Formats: sequence, C-alpha cells, structure tokens
Amino acid sequence: MPGENLTRDEARERAALLSVDGYEVALDLRSAVGDGGAEPRTFRSVTTIRFRCSEPGASSFADLIAPGVTSVVLNGKDLDPGEVFDGSRIALEDLAAENELTVDAQCAYSRTGEGMHRFVDPEDGEVYLYTQYEPADARRVYANFEQPDLKAPYRFEVRAPEGWTVWSNGAGELTDGVWRFAETKPISTYITCVVAGPYHYVTDHYERVLEDGTKLEIPLGAMCRKGLAPHFDAEDVFLVTKQGLDFFHDHFDYPYPFGKYDQAFVPEYNLGAMENPGLVTFREEYIFRGKVTQASYEARANVILHEMAHMWFGDLVTMEWWDDLWLKESFADFMGTFANVGATRFTDAWITFANRRKAWAYRADQLPSTHPITADIRDLQDAKLNFDGITYAKGASVLKQLVAYVGQDAFLEGARRYFKRNAYGNTRLGDLLSVLAETSGRDMTVWARSWLQTAGVNSLTPQVLLDTEGGRIAELAVLQEAPEAYPELRPHRVAVGLYRRTPEGALERYARVETDVEGPRTVVAELAGAQAPELVLVNDDDLTYCKVRFDETSLATLREHLGALTDPLARALCWSALWNLTRDALLPARDFVGLVLRFAGRESDIGVLQMLHAWANSALVHYAAPGWRATGERLVAEGALRELRAAGPGSEQQLAWARFFAAVASAEADLALLKDLLDGTETVEGLTVDQELRWAFLEPLAAHGAADEAVLAAELARDDTASGKRHQIRCLAARPSAAVKAQAWAQVVESDALSNALVEATIAGFGLPSQRELTAPYAEKYFAAIERVWRERSIQIGMDVVRGLYPAHQDRPETLQATDTWLAAHADAAPALRRLVLEARDDLARALRAQECDEAAAGR
Repeated sequence: MPGENLTRDEARERAALLSVDGYEVALDLRSAVGDGGAEPRTFRSVTTIRFRCSEPGASSFADLIAPGVTSVVLNGKDLDPGEVFDGSRIALEDLAAENELTVDAQCAYSRTGEGMHRFVDPEDGEVYLYTQYEPADARRVYANFEQPDLKAPYRFEVRAPEGWTVWSNGAGELTDGVWRFAETKPISTYITCVVAGPYHYVTDHYERVLEDGTKLEIPLGAMCRKGLAPHFDAEDVFLVTKQGLDFFHDHFDYPYPFGKYDQAFVPEYNLGAMENPGLVTFREEYIFRGKVTQASYEARANVILHEMAHMWFGDLVTMEWWDDLWLKESFADFMGTFANVGATRFTDAWITFANRRKAWAYRADQLPSTHPITADIRDLQDAKLNFDGITYAKGASVLKQLVAYVGQDAFLEGARRYFKRNAYGNTRLGDLLSVLAETSGRDMTVWARSWLQTAGVNSLTPQVLLDTEGGRIAELAVLQEAPEAYPELRPHRVAVGLYRRTPEGALERYARVETDVEGPRTVVAELAGAQAPELVLVNDDDLTYCKVRFDETSLATLREHLGALTDPLARALCWSALWNLTRDALLPARDFVGLVLRFAGRESDIGVLQMLHAWANSALVHYAAPGWRATGERLVAEGALRELRAAGPGSEQQLAWARFFAAVASAEADLALLKDLLDGTETVEGLTVDQELRWAFLEPLAAHGAADEAVLAAELARDDTASGKRHQIRCLAARPSAAVKAQAWAQVVESDALSNALVEATIAGFGLPSQRELTAPYAEKYFAAIERVWRERSIQIGMDVVRGLYPAHQDRPETLQATDTWLAAHADAAPALRRLVLEARDDLARALRAQECDEAAAGR
C-alpha cells in the first residue's frame, strides 16, 4: 500500500503545475465473462488525457494501478512502459504547454470492492460489474491525475458482453457494439463511475418548472441484480428521489446539473452508498428480502437524500483536498436528515439522528484518533480513515448547531451563494465561511475555530439551586466541561427544558428556554422562579453537540420514570445520555441493562428501540463485570422473550424483539425455542419467520453447537442466493470448534481468495463474545500478522482485518499490555495502521474501566 500512496504536498505541487482539459476513456469489459485464464483477470483500458502545464519542460506523473501497461504515448512520442511505469505511477518528463497522454493498460478486476469490482452471482452464474473509487481507486480502472482538484470533463466508451447494459455518469447509447456516453461536466476522478451487467432496470421521470419558466426534466432509473428483482420496491425509491429533488430545488436555487439520475444497488459493496453524479451506487442490502421495520426504510431514505445532497455539496462544488472532506460529508449528513424530515414521511428523523447518528460521533470524538472536523490529512491513507464519525456525524451535528446559531434562512442563503460562486470548482473552509458571514452578519471566525478546528466533545450539566421552601428555582446554571486533552469550551446555543410528572403520571415539559452557553458556568436567568423540576434536560430539542449530564434529582427521576417521558425526542436524548454515562464508567452496565429491561418495552419509536437493543447487548459484552455477565445474559434473554410474547402480533416491535432475543439467546431452552420456530413446531402469533429471520435464528444455534454444517448446507439449498451464501459463511465461522476458528483465520489472514463481502462475513462469525476461550490463542497471532496484512492487502481489506480481528473479547489487562507492546515496537508502522490499533486499544481500556464501575455496583 505505501507505494500507492499520494501525499498532500505532492497533490498541491501537481495542481499548481497542471490543469486538465478532458479525458477519453475506453474500456473493454468483454473479459468479465467466460474463462478468465491466468489470475488476475484483467480488462483493457485505453485513456487519453489532454492537459496543460504552466511550466513547460517540467516533470510530473499520472496515476495508474494495473498489472500491465502495453503502451504510453506522450505528445506523440512512445515511452517505454518498463521505464516510466512503476506499478502505481507513470513518470511524465519534459512536459509541453499543451499535452496529450495516451495509456493502453491491462487493469485488474477487483474482489475487494475497490476499482472495477466483479461479482459472480451464485444463484444464476451471472456476472455483475460496478466501480467504486473514493478516495483514489479510479486509477485501478484508467490512467488519471487522482486528486479531487484536477477536475475535467469525461467521455467514456465501453465494450461489454452481448446482452449486457452499461451505465456511466452521462447518458449512453449502444452503437456498433460500443456503449458511448455523453461528455460529463467537469468532475473529480473519484466520482466517475461505470456499472455493467444484466441488471434489472426500472425507469421513471422527474420534471419541474423552474423560476425562469423553463422545464427541468430528469430521467430516473434504478437497478439491482436480477435475483433481487422480486424484492425491489423501486416505486418507494423513486418516491423518495422525487421528494428529495423537490426539496433541494426549493432550497438550493440551483437546478440539478448532471442530466439523468440513476441509482444502482450493487453487490459486495463496502460503503453505504457513493454520490457518483448521474449514477449513484448503493449497497444492495437496502433492498429488503424480508420484513424490516420502518427504521430500515427511514435509513434508506436518509441515504438516498444524503447522496442527492452531494450532487451540490461535493460533486458541483468539491473540496480541494481531503482536509476539507467535511465540506461535502458533514453537509450531506445534515441535509439527509433535514430533507427526510422536510420532504418525506419520516418526519421524526431528527430522533434517529439524535439517538443513532450522534452516538457514532460521540464514540469517534473520544478516541485517541479524534481530530478537528477540518482535519490534517497528510496522504491518501489518512483520507481513507477519515470517512469517520467526526467527518460525518459530528460535522452534521455541528451544522445543526450552526443553523440554530445563524438561523435557517441565513444558512440556506449561504449555501445558495456557495454553489453559484464555486460551481464546478474546488473550495476550502474559508470559501464557505465567507458566504455564511455575509448572509448571517456574524463573524464566523471564532465559531469556526471552536467548532471546526478543535477536537473533543463538551459535557453540559445542570446545576439547580432551589429557594428556601424548595418549591421554586432560585438559580439554574449550566456547567460546561471539556476533556483534559482537548480543553476547548465552546459557545453552545441550547434549549433547557424543565419536566415534571402530571397528576396522571406522565413526565412532561412545562418550561423551555433557549440560551447561549459560554464558558464553564452559564446562569439561565429566565428560569429563576420556575416550579422546581423533577428532570432538567440541558440540550432539549438536540440543538447542540454535547454529552448531556444530569443532576442527582434528574437521574433519580429517570431511574424510576423514564418510560413516563412522553416526548419521543426528549426520551431519545435521555437514553443517549444514559448510554454515554455507561460508556464513561459513571453508570454501572447492570443499571443500564436494568433500565432497558424496565422501560424499552414502552418505547414507541422503533429506531430508538432497536438502538436500545444494540446498546444493551454491548453493555453485556463489553461493560458488564465478567462475574455478572452470565446473570445479565439470562435476565436480558428472559426480558427479550417476555417482550416478544407481549408485543402486538405482526408489529414492528414484535420483529425487533424477535431479532434481539435471537442475538442474546444462549440457554438450552432458548436455543430449543429458536429451533422450534425454525421447524414450525412452535409459533408466536403474528411472527413470520421469513428467510432473513431464519438466518438470524440460525446464527446463535450454530454458535452454540446446535446447528452443524449439514443444517447450514440445507439452509443454503433453501436460500441459494448471494445473500444466503454470506449468511452461511458467517454461520459456518461461528461454530464452536478450534478447527473451525483455525480455518476461518487462515481464510482471512493467510489467503486473499475471499471477496470483501465474504471476508466481512467470516470475521463476523469468527469473533463472537460467547467464544472468548476459543479465540484466546489468536490474540498473539493477531499482533504477529497485522503489519504484513497491512502491507500486502488492499487498504479496505487491511482495515477489515485490523479492526475486525482485534482481540477485544480478551478483555483483561494483559491484552492491553500486548497492544502497548506492539505499539512501542512498531513506532514506524504506517500511521493509518497505528491509528486503527490505538482506537481498538482505547475501546478495550474503556471497557475495562466500565467493568470496574459495574463490579463496584455488585455490593449495593
């Protein structure tokens, strides 16, 4: 991987020297089918780049990662590929003022989801191709200048197997056996795209009359593998797409600039989705093969809208370098929820944002690798790792705070000016701040320094002083704290809510004040004299980004009456705060689990309920004292089964509790019930055990030795699909056998035969918390292997292995010491690799602190 890296300094130097006028890329993908011959299987890629050089006679380089190069021609002169191509770069000497470079290469199909990914459907043998490039894998498909600020128009042409359809960013047509595509607007390399194969394709149409009276018409398309076609609800995808296009045209005042709008749901995809203009790609898991809750549909709508926002934030206007990745990702993350609430049926999406999305941000912002939203990205490996909870979820949270700070109208007017001034160009932080300063009348420098250029999360705690009678507030203040490593106290625009129980027992808000919190202590004068509260919520309505803390009275109220809190957003914020207390070793894990068992059954928001299930499971696995863990597992399984039986027949809650019960089942009777539900000898009224739920039930059975290889083979025969194969691989790796673990380890660590999706499935089955003793021998092997894996495998697979196989379940000080020993001995290892290990170490250290807190609660 290091030989494939590109530094920021190199990119700046090249951008100062070169400007690109256009690309012509011809791909021959007919080799995707039939006998591939020698590995790796390759395809022909011929690229012509027209570019200018500001210093004639200077030298530079083009990027290409390919097994072989047939020819390189620069300004009519044949260059020796053996001399100018080193495997990742093509040296370009003695450049003219105007240049033409043509590269004829043999590029490799990918099995890791990077570059031109090739997938063979086990169900029918059909082959499907798609590209995925961000941040820098277009060079695996065609020669280019792989950095975001060297934008250019592209013309693609593709030869494909007979009967296939091919799509790219522009509209295409098949003539004389070649797919030729309309020239694109100037875009960056990483958002060019090709999708090819016998995809199932559905079309629709969007039109809108613009303010000048002209009509904007956008052809819509959506596609998936043929095997998923029976499950493909394209009509809902198109509904959300049209709602989003209406919403963004209403607010952005800049017509969608990229012609058509195709959306491809593709197999073995590493990401959620990718904002290729005119051809957005998504992971095919967003096509639901079985019953899912509305939370899944909401999440899909959010992703559709997130990627659509990128058409303006990221595609039309692009960051200059990956330092300002947030200029697209934070905005798209914010806009995804903003549009979901404003344009679709998912009007409660801010609850999901507060509960689920911000949890990702809070975790990332407390890791040793935390960084400012505007990060210091030295090279491409840094860039790959910065697609994280800071860049996405914290950035979006901070933009939500910005809207509260400057007002929604000023914020959106700033966005409109930003698009118009920088269309088809590249920007930095200052370009955005300048328009926001114009539209809001505020000096954005101090706000940006506090929120965008410093790391860490603040904690806000209410301090309530009552009058001598105890019935009224004498003074209410908000205390702000910052972690020692990142001591920045920020300006927060917050709402402070006061809650009391009604005579009927409902816990409801009776007072709310918006105020600016600055410094270590802010008095909220407007609340003096108010009736004494039972609960104070210092970030009511979730306006800012902070960890919410409680005073003693509020925490006692939540312990007894959390389920009586009637407002779903306030309830979600309280759950999130309690989870942060648990992670911070301030609330024993057993107490959090107890709250879930007591109150989760009353949770009306299905997304919050599913998050509570995930948190309760994490509390058991990571934060509960080992001596209480078995008791906790039994209590949680009993509670999950009780709620499953009590849930409304056929309801979303019933499905969520069924999945949670399967996730925590380990007792003999619970496993027997799962088997009976699979066999149909036992039923739960209203619960349909569809194919996806069958696999969810089979995994714990496999993990506890109650479903062997023959049972899993029979299930695969029943579900002989790509999805079924992934489930089977995961369940096979989950079996409780030393030989099984050895085989799984070898398949992932010692071989590169598995595709990215099957690597992911194998890792998921290998490292189960119920098998701590079985996987204990692999802690030492992990530290011996990771540097080699990082060096030899693609960065995506390297990340999967380093994160997924870290011995987190060997949760004892010795594992922490082994991690520290590796870090000390590998000070010169790749910074991105060290970052992943440091993050895993921090998670383990946090788990050990929480276990101590939970152990201390045992004697109460």
